[in-house]
Amino acid sequence: MTTNLPALHLLLIDAQNDFCDLPASAQGTPALPVPGADADLRRVAELLRRAADRIDALTLTLDTHHRRDIAHPGFWWAHAPGQEVAPFTPITAAQVRAGQFQPRDLAALPRVLAYLDALEAQGRHTLMVWPVHCELGTWGHQLHADVREACAAWELRRQRTSQVVFKGLNPWTEHYSALQAEVPDADDPDTGLNRALIARLDEPGRLLIAGEAGSHCVRATVEHLVDHLPDATPERLARITLLTDAISPVAGFEAHQADFFADMARRGLRLATCAEVLSEVLP
Repeated sequence: MTTNLPALHLLLIDAQNDFCDLPASAQGTPALPVPGADADLRRVAELLRRAADRIDALTLTLDTHHRRDIAHPGFWWAHAPGQEVAPFTPITAAQVRAGQFQPRDLAALPRVLAYLDALEAQGRHTLMVWPVHCELGTWGHQLHADVREACAAWELRRQRTSQVVFKGLNPWTEHYSALQAEVPDADDPDTGLNRALIARLDEPGRLLIAGEAGSHCVRATVEHLVDHLPDATPERLARITLLTDAISPVAGFEAHQADFFADMARRGLRLATCAEVLSEVLP
């Protein structure tokens, strides 16, 4: 039965080339490939194509960074000026105070320590230095090609535009979640809680969520969403579906995604595959 089904809203988080496990090509080499991401995004693109007439809203988030970023190697020196910091290096406030790491711009030290102290006080994350990724304007910043084509086809078929949400442009704070930076910058409203986006995602109907990576940006976005929904009743949370075969974790962080899925299921969100959703919404 497919009549009188609720409207669908697809939230696709960071479906970008730099997160895809694609082979190197003349176009570029993914900077932070997530194992399984290419297949994930092909599945969700197929869902978008086949269920275009049922999907009434499409929201795309784009991780977006400058080369100089507190979570990129070029922001830091290790031990002494001139010693590079390798990607996938965690940095704590205690290590900075001990001189193990320092910002290349020493004038930034007080601000950096204030950020690290605030970040660690939340107990959510330790600062991680990632490879330079999703740099504004690069191939890696662009949407996965299959997703891009499916989104364009949806816009023309439905005569609607997708909403694009940029996150991560502020170099002084990590911004995993599409709804709020890890430590909001008081001087930058774009790092604060995005209440307009929450309201959009809270409109009547079912919300489908997919993207990369389940251990980080998907997890942070969904956690913020369920924490800040104005009416997070069991009935409302049950209308949110995580597309489990269209979300994968960063390598080495598989347990983070497993814990996230388990926690969201306990809170009442639905876990389903793209095929399961298609079987429900197509005639």
